[in-house]
Amino acid sequence: MSHETTVLLAMGVPLAGTALIVALGRWPNLRETATMITALVTFALVASLLPAVMAGQQIEAGLGLSIIPGVPIAFRVEPLGMVYALVATLLWIPNSVYAVGYMRGNQEHHQTRFFACFPVAIASAVGIAFSKNIFTMFLFYEILTFSTVPLVTHKGNSDAMRSGRVYLGVLLTSSVCLQLLAVLWIYSLYRQGDIAGIDFVRGGLFESAVSTGAVTPAVFGLLFFLYIYGLGKAAIMPMHKWLPAAMVAPTPVSAFLHAVAVVKAGVFCVVKIVVYVFGVDTLRATGQSAWLVYAAGGTILIASLIALFQDNLKKRLAYSTISQLSYVVLGAALLTPISIMAATVHIIAHAFGKITLFFAAGSVYVAAHKTQVSQLDGIGRRMPWTMGAFTIGALSMIGVPPLVGFVSKWTLLRGVTEGVALGGSRIEETFALVVIVLSTLLNAGYFLPIVYRAFFRPPSREDEHHPHGESPAPMVFALCTTAGLTVLFFVWPKAVLSLGAAVMEAAT
Repeated sequence: MSHETTVLLAMGVPLAGTALIVALGRWPNLRETATMITALVTFALVASLLPAVMAGQQIEAGLGLSIIPGVPIAFRVEPLGMVYALVATLLWIPNSVYAVGYMRGNQEHHQTRFFACFPVAIASAVGIAFSKNIFTMFLFYEILTFSTVPLVTHKGNSDAMRSGRVYLGVLLTSSVCLQLLAVLWIYSLYRQGDIAGIDFVRGGLFESAVSTGAVTPAVFGLLFFLYIYGLGKAAIMPMHKWLPAAMVAPTPVSAFLHAVAVVKAGVFCVVKIVVYVFGVDTLRATGQSAWLVYAAGGTILIASLIALFQDNLKKRLAYSTISQLSYVVLGAALLTPISIMAATVHIIAHAFGKITLFFAAGSVYVAAHKTQVSQLDGIGRRMPWTMGAFTIGALSMIGVPPLVGFVSKWTLLRGVTEGVALGGSRIEETFALVVIVLSTLLNAGYFLPIVYRAFFRPPSREDEHHPHGESPAPMVFALCTTAGLTVLFFVWPKAVLSLGAAVMEAAT
């Protein structure tokens, strides 16, 4: 089978899986078997492309369709896209295992619709990852938004519907009013001959146009601003409100949105447009991205402070996600090869750590029906596997060795020092350094009290009179698997750093 066929199958298999899940809806065991097989086959297809990509091969594929004249729906596999595609498809496997235990243990309704939406979202994520041009990326970005709305509104109550409106409103408004405007503006520059094309290219689309004056620095900077804030899934403040609102969804959805597909689509696209649309060198030369260092740093600190005062566990994790995502944005905004590498590595590190934390939160809810941090006294004694995994995920988010979160934060710190060596603004580099240090302390401030409560405080009277154990076995298996991977990627960092190095090479 050719690589081109594999690329198309990586999107086609999940869509076929959706049809099969719907057809088997009356037989839950068969339906969930179809889910697992689809997830495994999709990951295998994506992973089979990795050796060729790491060897520097160009893999392209297309659908033979054009919605806009001269712009085909086309795909090209490159290292950065491989990172996002691998993370999304790999974590779909434990997420599916976890979802089986959660949906059955919690006796949720509409389970067939629930399982059918996930493959569509994964197909969209792979489409985003492998997009060859800005229009293809925009198209799949919007499909991802619409395919996840039924997951956010799954419960069907007034809170879920209200949250769904916020989710769709923020993401759709940012995309249509800002990102689409930037896409069409860039397309018009292409049609006028000011830039050579709209395909993602090494060095960006504007290097020649800005140097010759065909595109002024002001226009270049405005396009960059529109594109960054048009990527609402990256949750840079104030485009973050959809993310806490989505917490009303079942925990497998929260894990999927916050660790696997949706938020990673946002920050992945930020890194991709920095590297392949606007260009690291052109952004550095014009100084038009300096503001993003402060926007990302502000988001990191403000979201961390808000997380510190959230008693609802999922809301605390939601604001933690907002903060952690902007580490990726900060890495991209620093515009050094090492910081681009750090942004890539943190996409991976955050995915495994955060999905573990959400899995643990859902496990506590199913087994003990607890949702507040203040209710977790002594729960580690009743649920040692769950809270042990939570501790690993939390320490990884703080950046403590021997966990993969330490690798990404250390690499980001190296990016800051490299920025100084390359002659960057000492004010911006100093600001970034202060943000990393303060946010690490804040991370510890909102995660460690949970661990302390779970293991070092006596259980509540309710737990003493109504003891409970762990959640269903599939949930415990899934969260232990993802926790184990956060350790594995520290012990064996080559798997992560080699991908980051390949992205760094493409950015310079």
